[in-house]
Amino acid sequence: MSEKVVIVGAGPAGVRAAEALVRAGLRPIVIDEGTRSGGQIYRRQPEGFKRPYETLYGSEARRARSVHETFDALRPDIDYRPETLVWNVAEGHVWAARAGETEAIAYDRLIVCSGATDRLAPVPGWQLAGCYSLGGSQVALKAQACSIGGEVVFMGTGPLLYYVASQYVKAGANVAAVLDTSPFAGRVKALPKLTEQPDLLWQGMKLTFGLKRAGVTVLSGVTPVEISGDSEIGVSGVTVRTASGTLSRFACDAVAMGWHLRPETQIADLARASFSFDLRTRQWLPEIDGDGRALVPGLYLAGDGAKILGARSAEVTGELAAIAALADMGHAIDKDRRRHLRAMRARYVRFAEGLAEAFPWPHQFVADTADSTVVCRCEGVTAGTLRASVSEAFATETNRAKSFSRVGMGRCQGRYCGNASAEIVSALRGEPVECSGRLRGQAPVKPIPVATARTDA
Repeated sequence: MSEKVVIVGAGPAGVRAAEALVRAGLRPIVIDEGTRSGGQIYRRQPEGFKRPYETLYGSEARRARSVHETFDALRPDIDYRPETLVWNVAEGHVWAARAGETEAIAYDRLIVCSGATDRLAPVPGWQLAGCYSLGGSQVALKAQACSIGGEVVFMGTGPLLYYVASQYVKAGANVAAVLDTSPFAGRVKALPKLTEQPDLLWQGMKLTFGLKRAGVTVLSGVTPVEISGDSEIGVSGVTVRTASGTLSRFACDAVAMGWHLRPETQIADLARASFSFDLRTRQWLPEIDGDGRALVPGLYLAGDGAKILGARSAEVTGELAAIAALADMGHAIDKDRRRHLRAMRARYVRFAEGLAEAFPWPHQFVADTADSTVVCRCEGVTAGTLRASVSEAFATETNRAKSFSRVGMGRCQGRYCGNASAEIVSALRGEPVECSGRLRGQAPVKPIPVATARTDA
């Protein structure tokens, strides 16, 4: 009897993992939180929408089409479960909820392709209506064919900042400005690593030039000062300090924010993966070998849920993880193919290192944020309250600070405030950020209805 393989996620990593398993004669279970395959980066438009691939995905249209067509061809040979949330992993089962019912699904091998979410920094006023993550603004455009506002400012850093802003311009939306906290000199310094993927480097340059040709103000090396507005009308403008030290304000009714990405690691955490601190990106990442094996037997991680390497690398690491699982199950594998995939991954790793240098997380800005700034939007916790959990309640790391202040206890479970909280706690204690620890994953990883019923696996 063949072993039971469960894949979590149907983005580029999950699709390529499923393809490799089907090719070996297996029928994996593919659990997808989305309504259709593709993940966030290759999110499909709703049924009935007819926008061409080039409009939706730009330079990545060919890859998006390939991922979609591959998955469609796999449908008869996999057990596909869309609109299903994996909310826990325990004792050799994934707990999956759909349509008011939850099921414990047994597995022998678990391949987690959970993707990533936006990495957000607390800016005064970011709790106002009209503030979105870059991913959220992209969903509005792809899935609902609408802009998040009439006049939009994009603020943060990283390739996604320019990519989504360019998508908005192409769709005819009004983009007031693109405000990048990273200095331009960092991109020049990172060029030797960025040239590992020359076409991606060139695409990034074209996006920047295209925005400027469209009349969009593009600034580098800015320091966010305030997102202004009020509780009645929401956002009315963004003020930043430019690289030259002057204050500039941009009127707008919506802000899209993001400082690169952070892996979705909650499922890996619940599956008992071990973690190590990555100083380059100042994040905790699950430990895996070069093929995606976690230290826990039977657990494999792929795509941006393991390490932020991008959609192209996700296809590579998804296939590598499936090959690793097949090898561990005793299947014959194509060693030349595995060697080729490993070499491709190494190039993506070097490119990602260049991106981390070119578009750094503004940790000092986050650490110095004013006491009045909201850090946890879910619970309305300010930086001052968080600092008090350290200075008055003697919290020594983020989980203890969470207990005292409620930071990270809301709907997002620290996805959007965890990184910032660690920076604030470590700065106050005068310790390296890794000494602040990481917010531990908790089930359910996302909210499920209290009345959700259990069905037998």
